[in-house]
Amino acid sequence: MDWSPLYISLKTSFCATLIAFVLGVAAARMLLSLPPKTKGVIDGILTLPLVLPPTVIGFLLLIFFGWNSPVGFALREIGVRIIFSWYAAVIAATVVAFPLVYRTVRASFEQIDPDILDAARTLGLSERTIFFRIMLPCAKNGCIAGVILGFTRALGEFGATLMIAGNIPGRTQTIPVAIWSAVQSDEMNVAMFWVLLVIVLSFIVIIPLNLYNEKH
Repeated sequence: MDWSPLYISLKTSFCATLIAFVLGVAAARMLLSLPPKTKGVIDGILTLPLVLPPTVIGFLLLIFFGWNSPVGFALREIGVRIIFSWYAAVIAATVVAFPLVYRTVRASFEQIDPDILDAARTLGLSERTIFFRIMLPCAKNGCIAGVILGFTRALGEFGATLMIAGNIPGRTQTIPVAIWSAVQSDEMNVAMFWVLLVIVLSFIVIIPLNLYNEKH
């Protein structure tokens, strides 16, 4: 039994979730200070991967990082290859996980009482201190939920990953891609094994979140 899809999926999901969390928190914080009209436009752009078909996301990433694109050419000049590599799988998983993290964290930030932040500013605290000492602790539940939702979404990413990272056993073959490959090869028992494993992993991740929310 080749366990590499499990290792690749976990490694990809952890990295993608970490990147999505950092970017999601930064984006959520940035939007708080923008005018409503500007905020609506940027929010729509950042949320777009949540509603677009994964194959569309994969195609756009393929165009953006393709060998003939400016970005792909620049990376190729310094010896970095994105397309059909593990890095491509991380990028695809990050793009689809980001909206879930961003929306969840943003909702938590918006629930913070503005009077608390204004009082902190009146006391002379810097925006950096307010963010790390007040906003993040107050939005802790949203951050935890965002991370868990982002991780499960990254774990289940298929369409964009297949288009930009391909199906290379031992390198880019994640569990969803392994399921697709097994079905294509009529190996239904193998496909069922991976399906059940993904379900178990998702339950392991989601159940603690539900228990945590009930306590808080």
